[in-house]
Amino acid sequence: MGRTATVHRRTKETDITTVLDIDGKGEAHVGTGIPFFDHMLEIFTRHGLFDISIKAVGDLDVDYHHTVEDVGLTLGQAFKDALGDKHGIRRFGEATVPLDEALARVVVDLSGRPYLAYRVKIRGGRVGTFDTDLPHEFYQAFVNQLGMNLHMDVQHGENPHHVIEACFKGFARAMDRATGLDERIEGVLSTKGSL
Repeated sequence: MGRTATVHRRTKETDITTVLDIDGKGEAHVGTGIPFFDHMLEIFTRHGLFDISIKAVGDLDVDYHHTVEDVGLTLGQAFKDALGDKHGIRRFGEATVPLDEALARVVVDLSGRPYLAYRVKIRGGRVGTFDTDLPHEFYQAFVNQLGMNLHMDVQHGENPHHVIEACFKGFARAMDRATGLDERIEGVLSTKGSL
C-alpha cells in the first residue's frame, strides 16, 4: 500500500483539497490563487520528491493569511495520514541549502510532538503580493497538524525571496530524509516503541 493521503478542509474562509504521495517523483499541481506561495509549494514538492496536488479557494480579498495557514494544516494532516504508524521511517532529517547570499538550515524530527523554532530574520514587507511573515504561519500550522519538531535557521540572507525559497528547499530536503524508509529499522525509531 502506498504512503498516500487525501485531505479536504472546508471552513467559512477556505475550501482546500490536498492530495499527497510521499513516494512520488516531485510532481506538483498547485493552485491557491497566491502566485508566490504556489511557487514555494512547487519548490517543496520538487525538492522533496513528493507528488502533491493542492486546490485551494480562500477569502483572498480579505487576506492571504487564512489560505496560507489552512494549506499548512491540510498538508501537515496529509503527511500525518500518509505516514500512519511511522514504522520504518528515518524520523530525523536535516538539510542546509543556499540560494545566492541566503543560507538556510532546517532540521526536523517526526516525533509526534509539535514544536517550531523559527529563527528566520527577514525584511518586513512583501515578495510580489505575498507578506514575508506568512511562511511562519504555514510552518506553524504544518508542525501543529503533523506533530513534528522543526528548527529553521537562516544563517545569512538579505533578499526576502532568496531567504523564503532557501527555507522551503531546506524543508523539502529535510522532510524527504525524515520520511524515507530504512529497512534496518524495525518498528519505529524510538526506545518508547511509538512516535
